[in-house]
Amino acid sequence: MHLPPLVDPGPPLTAAERERTARQRLLPELGESGQRRLAAARVLVIGAGGLGSPVLAYLAAAGVGTIGIVDDDVVDRSNLHRQVLHSEASIGERKVQHAARRLRELNPAVVIEEHEVRIDERTATEVLRGYDVVLDGTDTFATRYVVADACADLGVPLVWGSILRLDGQVSVFWSHPPGDVAPVTLRDLFPAPPPPGSVPSCAEAGVLGPLCGIVGSMMAMEAIKLLVGFGDVLLGRVAVVDAATMRVHDVTFAGTGAPPSGLARATVPTASNPAEPAANPPATDLLGRTLLDVREPAEFAVDALSGALNVPVSALEQAVRTGPGAAAALLREAGVPDGVPLATYCAAGVRAARAARTLAGLDRDVAALTPDDVARMRPRT
Repeated sequence: MHLPPLVDPGPPLTAAERERTARQRLLPELGESGQRRLAAARVLVIGAGGLGSPVLAYLAAAGVGTIGIVDDDVVDRSNLHRQVLHSEASIGERKVQHAARRLRELNPAVVIEEHEVRIDERTATEVLRGYDVVLDGTDTFATRYVVADACADLGVPLVWGSILRLDGQVSVFWSHPPGDVAPVTLRDLFPAPPPPGSVPSCAEAGVLGPLCGIVGSMMAMEAIKLLVGFGDVLLGRVAVVDAATMRVHDVTFAGTGAPPSGLARATVPTASNPAEPAANPPATDLLGRTLLDVREPAEFAVDALSGALNVPVSALEQAVRTGPGAAAALLREAGVPDGVPLATYCAAGVRAARAARTLAGLDRDVAALTPDDVARMRPRT
């Protein structure tokens, strides 16, 4: 959808700005006027991590005049494979401070506003107010919905991106777009956050750094298009990236309050919500299922339930990507009989739900045990 420019052109560019942006100003979609719009823009990036790193770098390099950075975390070594703004030398440093320093090195003309604060219901509106566009690179559902709701209340366009394992999504939400353009918000796509524990975090599911670069770059491009007013922005569309096949397709949605069919979330089978629409099994029936510990072998060796078999969810998902035959072979090698009902478990329930969903896709009768279910099955001491 084509939209008019979000920002008016600022003052004439300095000699240094003209030299820095010479190649991109050659584009007819941008030109001198578009570059001056970028220089006059105020953009807020929430999260200086996996998505925030490429977003911040490309916006600063493109010549966005003022960039706000929001993050309350510190750099950890486990961040470095994907959070490419940071380095070994910055471990333990506040992400906002280190990111701000890197951006000033990249483009000294950019004004950096540092917000070392956690975004929640109390802080969101105050932090977001005054920016032309907001980009959300956070990794918790609670923060994402707080940000989306604050943007909707303020009428500020929101560029949204998410990643999980080898999949990414990018969209644009705007509660008060110009003219007769229909408004859309995050709650039109996903009316409410998923149940706690039903979607694993990057720490649980894993993530590859290059996918952060792909999705973050797409987010930066959407922000530039909004600011300058060229191309078709992803308002009312979600770009879905499948990194395993390197295919990108989009799913359209409208401001109806109902999620689109192409992105409707699958129901995750649990012990109280089994994959099959049968009556909820009582606790004694759960003992009749073959128990699958879907943790890694080292975890399984520490405190596996008596009689459980070990099928790590990471190995199961990899086998499914190879093909149904590989998944069946993996289960047989682990000693899982064909056709028996299964119950998956892990420490927090997240991996158990992932494994149950995967097994249900293979037409297995499966339920995921909750941590409380597992606790009741352990011997009392």
